[in-house]
Amino acid sequence: MYHEELILILCVLVVKSASKSCIHRSKIHVVEGEPFYLKPCDVSTPVHKNETATMRWFKGNASHGYRELNTRSSPRITFRGYTLEFWPVELEDEGTYFSQVGNDRRNWTLNVTKKPKHSCFSEKLVTSRDVEVKKSLRIACENPNYGELINDTTLYKNCKEISKTPKILKDAEFGDEGYYSCVFSVYHNGKQYNITKTVNITVIEENSKITPAIFGSKCEKVGVELGKDVELNCSALLNEHDLFYWSIRKEDSSDPNVQEYKKEPMWTSEGKLHASIILRIQKITEKYLDVLYNCTVANEEATDTKSFVLVRKETPDIPGHVFTRGLTVVVLTSVAAVCVVILCVIYKVDLVLFYRRIAERDETLTECHPENGEEYAFAVETLPRVLEKQFGYKLCIFERDVMPGGAVVDEIHSLIEKSRRLIIVLSKSYLANGTRLELESGLHEALVERKIKIILIEFTPASNIPILPPSLKLLKSYRVLKWKAGGPPTSNTRFWKRLLYLMPAKAVKPWREESEAQHVLSAP
Repeated sequence: MYHEELILILCVLVVKSASKSCIHRSKIHVVEGEPFYLKPCDVSTPVHKNETATMRWFKGNASHGYRELNTRSSPRITFRGYTLEFWPVELEDEGTYFSQVGNDRRNWTLNVTKKPKHSCFSEKLVTSRDVEVKKSLRIACENPNYGELINDTTLYKNCKEISKTPKILKDAEFGDEGYYSCVFSVYHNGKQYNITKTVNITVIEENSKITPAIFGSKCEKVGVELGKDVELNCSALLNEHDLFYWSIRKEDSSDPNVQEYKKEPMWTSEGKLHASIILRIQKITEKYLDVLYNCTVANEEATDTKSFVLVRKETPDIPGHVFTRGLTVVVLTSVAAVCVVILCVIYKVDLVLFYRRIAERDETLTECHPENGEEYAFAVETLPRVLEKQFGYKLCIFERDVMPGGAVVDEIHSLIEKSRRLIIVLSKSYLANGTRLELESGLHEALVERKIKIILIEFTPASNIPILPPSLKLLKSYRVLKWKAGGPPTSNTRFWKRLLYLMPAKAVKPWREESEAQHVLSAP
């Protein structure tokens, strides 16, 4: 049969300055005639190592107020370091005590109980424990503070001595119920004192309690990123009334970024309780790193703890095969992009004309062309036939569209202001008698006011013209087209494609010559 061990240790506070435990309780009950002491916890130490912290002790009551204690206050009171000792404590010692070191002050309320005449213990100082039947019962009389001062220990049950050996280890039976008292005999300054500690053992029916346990490893490191939030999830199997809680630093308990909450517990199919508690920390900073956050589940029989430590999340190394694939993709993408750019440069004209056909944009207002000399047929007949009839542009030709006898200068300026392009057909005969008025006006609009763009058609190569306006030499090369004199004036040459490219966007309308326009656009 499996026996779960229940350890019952009776610890007694006895007097020994070198090993006394501090006292956390603020309200204390003691029995008259027994040794006792007071010792504060977490006493502030001096800033400099060579300094000695002096502790002062005070006692107060309702009638006399507070008074400082010293060696002359009572022969039963002694001072050892930070400890106030009573040899022994008496009824008159009842009251409020406080210790002070600098600005550090701790206080206790001491209640002294009169020693009973017909019992070996005081019921006010009895602790109670329940032990399941058939489970291990262990009673050990131990004194962790001043064991070397104890010269005798006796174990009593219901005030009857049962053993000179202060220890019991057996399977609990209902007949084991009762009051067990450990009496320690302490020798001090030639006098013998007794210290009594009593526990009431109650044997109960066996139940289905389980040993509480937290899931996972006992210490878990959690990678976090600064400025982000994190949730620490602690899950455990436990009994309905077991304690389940987080232990955090004192400064974190008042930190609004640190919050604790519980999830609704669930019962498993085996009848066990599964619970989770969450510790949420918002906006992680350096102060939360490398700190233990402990999750604890406990009952009278067992305790289990798991620790969480927040560490800065490291950037993972990129695996070699992932890096190689990524580099290959980047290189191929770059090569493809370069190829696309090169193709766009080579087929720039075709792409722009194709876009104009799809978008059906119309940037035209009117076009104005000067004419003169033997290029007359090209300027007045060929250009209008292709641009107007096949592609829907509207041209303005000086001799055809400017009314004779009117204000010629004003009309030329008006037509140029309404135009989007100035097409100059350059030839020797055109510039033989000096620059024409329409040329001067158009160049001023294009180069000074930037209201119109120039397309220069070299009917005669510019190198063969002795008198060329300097402003025409500034034109970018792609705006200069060369017409091969005597060539066929059909609309399927490269010249017409480049001319259409430099013209404003114009959707091709369904003219009667639409088949010819399609032929121009699809020509190589």
